[in-house]
Amino acid sequence: MSSAVWYFSRATGLVSLVLFTSVVVLGALGAGRFATRGWPRFTVAAVHRNLALTSLAFLAVHIASAVLDGYVPLGWFDVVVPFGAGYRPLWVGLGAVAVDLLLAIVVTSLVRTRIPARAWRAVHWLAYLCWPIALVHGFGMAENDSAYGWIVALDALCVLAVAAVAAYRAAHARKFAALGGTR
Repeated sequence: MSSAVWYFSRATGLVSLVLFTSVVVLGALGAGRFATRGWPRFTVAAVHRNLALTSLAFLAVHIASAVLDGYVPLGWFDVVVPFGAGYRPLWVGLGAVAVDLLLAIVVTSLVRTRIPARAWRAVHWLAYLCWPIALVHGFGMAENDSAYGWIVALDALCVLAVAAVAAYRAAHARKFAALGGTR
């Protein structure tokens, strides 16, 4: 049974990475005012929001299965308090840092209408820090997975997707500024 839960935890971690990568990509596109005839801005925003909620569900299952597995000594405290775990404290700690950053993003998003837009935006920028920390957490926790080329390829595709959208945003910001716009 424990082996099945361990594999389930790994699988939900990988799915979470793909989903959160999609959330970051859509968030960056939406903030960059990306739109097409088939994907108007409200559609990009709606898909971003729904993917974020789906990502949170997969992350919750990933965390719960890792804690409940029992193969390694992980507790609920280790999920939110960085670098105190008895098992791979650096890598589990990075996961806890990512969870803490994500919690800040979620909480401020839930109260978005009650806080200044500038405060919400400042906290929401943590997504750009949360994602690479979660990615590095996955790299560190999956040191034995490097034998599986498809996992390395999946990680590389996620990195390329975020790098591409970052390049798009940088180019878009320069173009917007050249036209005299402000943000």
